[in-house]
Amino acid sequence: MCHSRISALASARPPVPTGAGGGLLPARDLAAAWFLVALVAVPAWVLTAGQARGMGVGPGTMGMALPLFLLLWVTMTAAMMLPSMAPVAITWVRGIGRRSSGWKRTVRTVEFVGGYLLVWTAFGLLAYAALALTGGLVDDRPTAGRWIGAVAFLLAGLYQLGPLKNVCLRHCRDPMGHLVRYAGFRSPARDLRVGVHHGAYCVGCCAGLMTVLVPLGVMNVAAMAGLAVVVFVEKLWSRGPLLARGVGIAFLVLAVLAPFQDWLLPGLRATMDDM
Repeated sequence: MCHSRISALASARPPVPTGAGGGLLPARDLAAAWFLVALVAVPAWVLTAGQARGMGVGPGTMGMALPLFLLLWVTMTAAMMLPSMAPVAITWVRGIGRRSSGWKRTVRTVEFVGGYLLVWTAFGLLAYAALALTGGLVDDRPTAGRWIGAVAFLLAGLYQLGPLKNVCLRHCRDPMGHLVRYAGFRSPARDLRVGVHHGAYCVGCCAGLMTVLVPLGVMNVAAMAGLAVVVFVEKLWSRGPLLARGVGIAFLVLAVLAPFQDWLLPGLRATMDDM
């Protein structure tokens, strides 16, 4: 019954390809698609690492103006999130290619990618505000960094163990299910809405993990790489939900240790060291 419903939707609207790689793409197309992902993700990592090396790790926004911060934030998002959201993105963009061509295909693809990045940019605004607030607090009272770090780890741990994380992670781990749902979206701006919808779930899935960049440092490349691995494994490994809970428990442990272990807070420690 379920299979026949999916087939009917696929024939009436942009198709949802089936095959290898989680039932989404044939093996040959899957390999080519992952190669394209690498072509985008690797330069994003190189740019992020190069910028971080020049800036170091410090508290708050490290003096970055909002436009520069958002540019770096979007680049960092592409580096960290692209591998884990690739199965859905590749499949949807491939469906666009089957149903349109030329400029129309380009516009639809840009709409989808733009919708996804729009959500992460909005989240970046919240991140900038949080970093500016915590950076100001640490500048005024350097010892406050220990408690800010503890609160950040606590919030991240509770979020990882909470119901919203579970809902968003379940969505991101079931690409076929929501691709069928996306097939029912109507114009106008259909592909933009798909990108925004999927991006919102992606933000919901990763919000707790991104919170720890406050104590670890927003330009901490090692932290970014570690979080990117966690995001990837959570979404694609069969035991991803178990990993998510384990990471949540680890964050709670760090929340207890943070007030007494400054080395756990490289993103808040620079000002404390100056004092």
